[in-house]
Amino acid sequence: MTKLFVSITAKHDVNGVIKPITLNWVDGRKFEVDKILDVRQAASLKAGGQGIRYTCKIAGKQVYLIS
Repeated sequence: MTKLFVSITAKHDVNGVIKPITLNWVDGRKFEVDKILDVRQAASLKAGGQGIRYTCKIAGKQVYLIS
């Protein structure tokens, strides 16, 4: 499986904390982030690279979002 780039709607607070709110799929569908389970510096598991990894529940499934 390859890395897929999608648009994310996020909330930024005055302290610089970023919280993903909505995943915007390429075909126009939108999925609300139900819960953020973890935030950490981490490498991408599938395609390499490093950034902030958000472990989230979206539509009842655990997904990783890398920024």
